[in-house]
Amino acid sequence: MKTIIITGPSSSGKTFLTNKLSKYLKNTIVIKTDSYYRSCILIKILSIFLHDIYDRKISIKINEINKTLRSIYLKKDIINFYEYDYKNKKSTKYQAKINYDKEDQYLILEGIFAHRIDLNNNNTINIICQEQKEVCFKRRLIRDISTRGRDRMEVHKRFSSSWDLFYKHINKFIETNKVIFLKTNEKKSIDLLIKIITQKNNQDK
Repeated sequence: MKTIIITGPSSSGKTFLTNKLSKYLKNTIVIKTDSYYRSCILIKILSIFLHDIYDRKISIKINEINKTLRSIYLKKDIINFYEYDYKNKKSTKYQAKINYDKEDQYLILEGIFAHRIDLNNNNTINIICQEQKEVCFKRRLIRDISTRGRDRMEVHKRFSSSWDLFYKHINKFIETNKVIFLKTNEKKSIDLLIKIITQKNNQDK
């Protein structure tokens, strides 16, 4: 099974790209790291005082993500996944049956934490979504106001911290791994990425 890492700053087009690749590659399993946020009382309290708590690794269930990944790599039939309700700050576990009947199956690990999971990134396709900061903020503002019940001031504080934290950690990742930088609003960039993935798939056969 081939693994694709899709990461990038907040609202840079990670989910958009994941959906595009899933439709093209068809036989994919998607894990969104932001579905694994903790809903414990400690994180809820910290979120009152720290606007960037949900951009720090402490906020997600790393062990549960690793368990999900191991189960998929071992090709277990029933896999535990999580969903996160942002308004109610509640995490819910559910099970799904996975079909492993094709050799060219892809696992897509997507989110701002995707590059910080303990994987051998020499064997993964590592994609970093890029977009102008102002564009990302406008997208984030629309999303957070409409779906997460936040006002403009809160969104601005959270976004600024999120942006700085992401680039603090991604620079370390870039230094030690091969990465593909991608602008998700450019069709030619996505077409080129699909070509690269297809070529790599043919080389590995």
